[in-house]
Amino acid sequence: MSIADRVLPSVVEAIGNTPLIELSRLTKIISGRILAKTEFLNPGHSKKDRIARQIVEEAEASGELRSGQTVVELTSGNTGTGLALVCAVKGYPFVAVMSKGNSPERARMMTSFGAEVVLVDQAQGSTPGQVSGEDLALVDAQTRRIVQERGAFRADQFARQANSRAHYLHTASEILEQTRGDVDVFCDFVGSGGTFAGCTARLKEYRQEIKCYIVEPEGAAAIAGHPIKAPKHRIQGGGYSMSHLDLLDPRQVDGFVQVSDQQAMETTRRLAREEGLFTGFSSGANVAAAIQLLSAMHKGQTVVTLLNDSGLKYLFGDLWR
Repeated sequence: MSIADRVLPSVVEAIGNTPLIELSRLTKIISGRILAKTEFLNPGHSKKDRIARQIVEEAEASGELRSGQTVVELTSGNTGTGLALVCAVKGYPFVAVMSKGNSPERARMMTSFGAEVVLVDQAQGSTPGQVSGEDLALVDAQTRRIVQERGAFRADQFARQANSRAHYLHTASEILEQTRGDVDVFCDFVGSGGTFAGCTARLKEYRQEIKCYIVEPEGAAAIAGHPIKAPKHRIQGGGYSMSHLDLLDPRQVDGFVQVSDQQAMETTRRLAREEGLFTGFSSGANVAAAIQLLSAMHKGQTVVTLLNDSGLKYLFGDLWR
C-alpha cells in the first residue's frame, strides 16, 4: 500500500516515495533518456528530509538522542529544514547553524518550523550568495561551540552513516523499483556525499555495470583532484573544495562531470519552462551533467539523477528573473 492510500500519523511518514519523471522534452534531440527523481516534492522540499528522518530515528533507537535533547546541525539550509520539520513533529528543540552566504529563504523556512537559526558571517573576501570551504569551516566551528555549550546532539551529516543509509535503503531502492532495474548511469551533485554513497552502493549491488558519476562545479572539482580556480561558484549545497568526504567510497566512483554556474542556471530554468519542474541550482547541475553524459560516452542509454530541492528556496536571488 502506498502512502497515498492511507492516513499518515504525521508528515514524517510522507518523506520519500517521490515520483521518477522522464525529461523527454529536454532530451528530444539527444539519444537516450534522463529520469529525474523529484526530491523537491518531499515535505521540506528537498532530498535532505530523508537523511533528517534517518539520522534522528537511528539516534533515538540507539539512545544517543534523549527525549527533549537539543539537536544541532551545520547546514546550507536543506538538511536544516528537514531536521526542523522532523524535530517539530518529534518534540526536539533544533538549532540550525548556517552561513550568511546561503539563500535567506532557507533560514525563513527553518524559523517557520520553530527552529533557532544561527547565521555565521562569511570569511573575509567571500561573495554573498556563494559559500566557500572557508565559509563552511567557520560554520563548523560555531556548530561545535553550540553543541558543547548546550550538551546537544549533533546530527553531523558529513560523518554519520545514517546519511548514506537513508539513500541506500530508500532512494536507490525506489529508483530500482520505479525503473524495474533499467538503469545504465547515475549522477549526482555532491555535498556531504551521502546521496551518492548510498545510491551507488545499492545500484552497484543490484548491477555492478551501472556507471556512477560525481557532479561538481567547474573550477571547484576538488573530489576529481582538479586545482581550485573558482571557490566562489554559485551552486549551493556542495562544491565546498573538500577533496575528502568520509562517506564516499572511491571504488564506487566511475567518473566525474563538471558543470559551470551558467550551465546549471540555464538548465534549471529550462526544467521549469520546458518540463514544469521548479527546482534549484544543484538540480540544474545534475540535469546538465546528465545531458553531457548522454551527449558523449553514454549515448542511447538511461541516466538517472535527482532534482534535489525546490526553486522556492531561491526566489530572492537572480536564478529566477
